[in-house]
Amino acid sequence: MAKPVIRTYSRYSQEALELMGKLIKLARKKRKLTAQDLAGRAGISRGLLQRIERGDPKCEIGATFEVATIVGVKLFEIEGSTLTGHIERIDDKLALLPRSVRKKSTKAVDDEF
Repeated sequence: MAKPVIRTYSRYSQEALELMGKLIKLARKKRKLTAQDLAGRAGISRGLLQRIERGDPKCEIGATFEVATIVGVKLFEIEGSTLTGHIERIDDKLALLPRSVRKKSTKAVDDEF
C-alpha cells in the first residue's frame, strides 16, 4: 500500500485561510445568521461551513467564495461590478503570452563546425 501524500501549506496560506474564515464568521454573526441558515442559503452542509470558518484548507474554494459573498465579505479590493472588466484585461494579457511555459535548456550549444 502506497504512503499517503501529506500536503503542507505555507504560513501565509494558513493565515490567509484563517483570516477568511474569521471574517466570514464575524459577518455571519453580525447579520444574526445561524450556521444552519447560512449553510442552507449556500447549499452546503453545516459541517462544511464550520470547516470554512475554521480556515480548513481542504474546503472547496467555490463554496468558500459563495459563503463569503452571501455574508458580504469582499474577496478583492475591486467592486463586484468591475470584476468582469478585470477578467477581460487579464485575458488580453494572457493571450499575448505563450500557451505553455517550458524551462530553458541548460545544455550548451556546440556551434563549432
